[in-house]
Amino acid sequence: MIGNLDIAKLRSNEYRESKVRGEFMVSIRIPGSLFPSSLLPIVQEIADKYGSGQIHMQTRQKLSIPNISYKDVEAVNKLLEPIIKTMEVDVCGIDLDTTQEGYASIGARNIINCIGSIHCPFGNIDTVALAKKVEKIIYPNHYHLKVVIAGCPNDCAKANMADFGIMGMSKIDWDYNRCVGCGACVRECGQHVTAALGAQNGKAIKQPGKCIGCGACVKVCPTQAWSRNPQKYYWVKIGGRTGKQTPRAGQTMFKWIKEEPLLEVIGNIFKFEDYMLDGQPIYRHFGHLIDDGSYNVFRDFILGTSELAQSRGVVPVKLNEEVLVADKLYWVEDKQNPDVYMHTH
Repeated sequence: MIGNLDIAKLRSNEYRESKVRGEFMVSIRIPGSLFPSSLLPIVQEIADKYGSGQIHMQTRQKLSIPNISYKDVEAVNKLLEPIIKTMEVDVCGIDLDTTQEGYASIGARNIINCIGSIHCPFGNIDTVALAKKVEKIIYPNHYHLKVVIAGCPNDCAKANMADFGIMGMSKIDWDYNRCVGCGACVRECGQHVTAALGAQNGKAIKQPGKCIGCGACVKVCPTQAWSRNPQKYYWVKIGGRTGKQTPRAGQTMFKWIKEEPLLEVIGNIFKFEDYMLDGQPIYRHFGHLIDDGSYNVFRDFILGTSELAQSRGVVPVKLNEEVLVADKLYWVEDKQNPDVYMHTH
C-alpha cells in the first residue's frame, strides 16, 4: 500500500507500477493481435493527456501507456471503456459485469499469436479467430496463465516457451498423378523441417511418423501435388517458461488434436490451478504447478478422466480419434546459477 493506494488491486486492473512512486503504466489487451484503427485516437488521447505522449509496444502484444499518475487511474479507465467493450464484449463475446472500471483481471495474460493463415502462406490455421475463442474462455480470470498461438510449427510466436503453446498443423494430402518427382519438397523438408520426405521410383514418399504437419511441402510444390486437408489440427506444448527460476522449453502434450477438444482442455486448466493453489490465485508459473502435481495428475485432471477431476466438476474431454497424447514428459531446464560450473581465469 502507498497511503490508501492498493497496488495489488491496480495491478489486477492492468496497471504496472514504475520505479517512480505513484506512477503506473496501463496495458490494453488485444485478443487476436489485430487492433481497430478507429480506436487508436483513444490510445493517443490517454497518452497525451495522462501519460507522457508515448506508447509502448509490449512483448505480449499489448499497447501500454507509461507515466500515468495513480490520481488519474479512474479517468483513464473511463476512456478505456469503448476499447474494452469493443475488444472483449463485441469481438470476443465476453459477458462482463461492467466495462467502465478498466480491466477486470490480469491473471490470464493477453494471448500472443502470429498473423496465421489470414496472411502468412505458411499458416495452417486462423490464429486470430482461435485467439478470440480462447480469450472468451480465459478472460477474466485471476489465475496466472500465458497462452501463445502459432499458425504453424515454425513457431514464430514462440509457443514452445509458453505455459500453454498451440501450433497449427495440417494433414497433408498427396496427389500421385500431380507429382513429377522434381525433389523440391524433399529438399525443403530435409533442409528446414524433419526430413520426412524422400524419393522412390521418381515420386515423393513420406514417413508419416516424422511429418509434423507444417505444410512446407505445399508451399514449394510447383504442381500442387501436396495440399492441406481442410480439417484443422493443433500441436500443444505445455509448461514452457522464461523467468528467473529454471527457464525451459515446453514439451508436447497433444498432437493432432482438433479444435473442440482443445477448447475443452483450456476450459479445464483453471480448475486444475484452483485445486493446486487451494483456491488462492497467487502468482505461480503454470509449469511449476504441473511439476508440483506431476504431469500424470495434471493430464488426467484436465482430461476429466480421474476421480479427483470429476470430484471437482471437471467434465471429461471428448478427444478425437487421431489425437496423440503424451504418456510421460521429460523436462530439460536451464540452470540459472551457472557460477557453480565456472571458474575465473
